[in-house]
Amino acid sequence: MSCVCPGERVPLFPPTARCEHRRPGQSAWVTAEGTDRRTRVTVLVALAANLVIAAAKAVGGLAAGSPALLSEAAHSVADSLNEVFLLAALRRSRRPADRRHPFGYGKERFFWSLLAAVGIFVMGGCFSFFQGFEALAGGAEEDTGGYVAGLIVLGIALLAEGASLLRALYQVRRQGGTGAGLRDPALRTVVAEDGTAVLGVTLAIAGMALHMVTGQVVWEASASLAIGALLVYVAYRLGRDARDQLIGEAADQESSGRIRELLRAQPEIDSVEALFTMKTGLDTALIAARVDLVPGLDSERVEDVAVRIKRSIARTVPEADQIFLDVTDHRAREAAESPAATGERGGA
Repeated sequence: MSCVCPGERVPLFPPTARCEHRRPGQSAWVTAEGTDRRTRVTVLVALAANLVIAAAKAVGGLAAGSPALLSEAAHSVADSLNEVFLLAALRRSRRPADRRHPFGYGKERFFWSLLAAVGIFVMGGCFSFFQGFEALAGGAEEDTGGYVAGLIVLGIALLAEGASLLRALYQVRRQGGTGAGLRDPALRTVVAEDGTAVLGVTLAIAGMALHMVTGQVVWEASASLAIGALLVYVAYRLGRDARDQLIGEAADQESSGRIRELLRAQPEIDSVEALFTMKTGLDTALIAARVDLVPGLDSERVEDVAVRIKRSIARTVPEADQIFLDVTDHRAREAAESPAATGERGGA
C-alpha cells in the first residue's frame, strides 16, 4: 500500500461529492419542505392582503387627491410584486443540483430577495418621494375633499396589514424566533414589508388627519417623504443582506467553531491549516478544510479517516451539504519554501 508523500496534497473528496449522510432518512428535507409550505402560506396571505389594499388605496387616493394615500398605494403595489418574487424564490430554490449547477439552486432565494428589495426602492420609495415633492409644489391648491373616505380606507388597510404582520411573526416564532426564523430571506422580506406597511399607514393617517385639521398640505407631504425614506431604508437593509448571501457569505461562527473543534479532536489530524465555509442556500453550506495529517498514514488509512471525518461533520452540522478535505504536509511545505531549498540569500 502506498503512503502519502511529504508535501503532496491529496483531495479526499472529488469536487462533485455530496455527503450522503447529511440528512439521514431525508428527515431534514421533509422539515425544509414543511417550513417552505408554511412560508408560502404566509407569503400568499400577504399577497392577497396587499392586492386588495393596493386597489382600495389607489381608488381612495385618486378620489381624495391625497399624496400620502397614493404613496401608500404605490407601497402596496410594490409589496404585491415582491411577494410574487418571493413565491418564485420558494419554488425555484428547492430544485435539485444538476450538471450545470452542481451546488444546487439554493442561492435563487437570495437573488429573488434582492429583486424584491429593488422593487421596494424603485416602486415604493421613489414614488413616495415624488408624491411628497409634488404636494409641496402644489401648496395651497390641495384640498381635503374625500379625506374621510381615505381615512376609512387606511383604517381598513391598517387592520389588514396588522393581521398579515401577525401571521408573519407567528411563522418566525415557529421557525425558532428572530434568530433562526429570520434566516429565511423570503420570510424576512415579508416581515420587513408588513412592518413597514403598518408604520407607513400610520404615517399616512397622521399626515392626512393633520392636513384636515390645519389645512396645511405640508403635513401630508411630510408623511409621503417619511414613507419614502422608510421604504428606501428597508430596501437598503434587505438588499445588503441579499448581496452578502449572493457573493458568498460564510456559515455562522457557531457552526464553523464546531467543525474546527471536531477536526482538531481527530487523532489522525496534526493541525487544521485552514477552514472555509460558504452558504449555498437557506439550509445548505459548503465546507472546505485543509488539514495536516500525522506522519506515516498509508493511502487506505487516509481513505478511512476521510470517510469518518465526513460523516462526523455531517452529523455535527446538518447544513454541511458539500464537504471537501485537502490533505497537506505542513512541515514538508515549510521545508520546501525555506531559503535553503529555494536557494535564496541566507540559504545553506
